[in-house]
This record gives sequence, C-alpha cells and structure tokens, in this order.
Amino acid sequence: MKQAFVTGGNKGLGFEIAKQLGQQGWQVIIGSRDAKRGEEAVNQLRAAGLEEPQSVELDLSNSQTIQAAAKTITDNYHELQLLVNNAGIPGDMRVAGIETTMADLRETMEVNFFGTFELTQALFPLLKQNQGQVANITIPTTPNKLFNPFAYQTSKGAQNVMTTSLATLFETTDTPVEIFSVHPGPVSTDLNGNLQADFMQSAEEAAAGVVRLITSEEPKQGAFLEVKPAIG
Repeated sequence: MKQAFVTGGNKGLGFEIAKQLGQQGWQVIIGSRDAKRGEEAVNQLRAAGLEEPQSVELDLSNSQTIQAAAKTITDNYHELQLLVNNAGIPGDMRVAGIETTMADLRETMEVNFFGTFELTQALFPLLKQNQGQVANITIPTTPNKLFNPFAYQTSKGAQNVMTTSLATLFETTDTPVEIFSVHPGPVSTDLNGNLQADFMQSAEEAAAGVVRLITSEEPKQGAFLEVKPAIG
C-alpha cells in the first residue's frame, strides 16, 4: 500500500486531503500538533472506511518534534511515497504589512518555512529511496489588492522558492524525488476564520482538486498547480 504523510491532517483542508487520498487506496499518516486531536481525526478516518490511518505528533515550530516525527515515519512507514506539506499558520492577517511585528513574522516563518523545510529535509532519504513526491500546499505571491497578509505571504514566498530551487537541484542531479506546489484557491477554513462567500470552496471541494493534481501522472517537477485561481 502506498503511504502518504499529510501535515496538519487532523482538521480542515489537511483532513480532507488525507481522507480522499485514503479513499483512493493510500495509507495516510497525519501530522498533528495535538496528539489527542490527531487520534480523534484518525478515528474519524477509520469510521469513513480508511484502512489503517495513523497519527504522528508534529509541531513545525519545534525541531525536536519534527525530528521525532521523521524518525517515527522512517522507522515504521518504509513505503512512504508522498509528503504533503499542508500545515501552516496565518500570522496576523488583520494588520497592515508595515505594522507587522517581528515576533509575528518570525513565528509564521518558523512554521510555514523553516519547519516545513526541516521536515522535508529529514524525510528526504526515505522519499529518495521510494522515488517519492513532495507536494507543498501554498499560494501565489504576486501582488493582490484583495489578499495581502504580509507575514503569511512572506512565508509562502519562501516556501515557493524552496520548491523551485529543490526542483532545479533534483532535475539537474537526476534525483528521483519530485517536488511541486499546489494552490487550492480560496478555501473556508479556520485559517481565515471560516470565511463564507460565493467564491469560497469548502475544504472537501478544494481537497478534491488538490488530490486530483497530486495523483495525476503528469510530470510535476517544480510546477505551481492551481485548483482555483486567486481573485485579485
């Protein structure tokens, strides 16, 4: 059975991505900051008919838990072929960019970029062994008057550079790992306070598009794939 690790998989978009991958025959492991919530999500996935879903404690702001999670996965899930870097925090989306505090910027970068990179780096040997994939759930970082949260966009911009830089490396060195970005489009989740509007998708709708793109057999090295383009 193919195995996938979905970070932030205990709720929202991550949960739906994990669920829909599982429904397509993957064994899914979800990363959750809270072990209890992770187990509750696993129980929901089992109730939905998934075969052997698992949960691993993971806090992307804590290097110790990142390394522990990577070791657990490397030691116990030898067929891991897919890492979905979905977990992230919004930062303070209410303030104007120039008023962003350094503490907020550092915290957002720590989770969305540094922690995501550290996890990818730690799982890279296993993914390379299995000729696997890394899918980064991200956003466009081109100017957008309707959506301009400084800390969040900055962290995702760094993540986008990580994607293209590593893709270039893997391609030029014939490394058998594919890394790409997926932009789900506007999704109503707790990241945006469960915003409701005509242009918003439910987590289930967005996850269907994300899973379709991830599981496509088309080459995706370094690609920026969009489920639904941003409005702006």
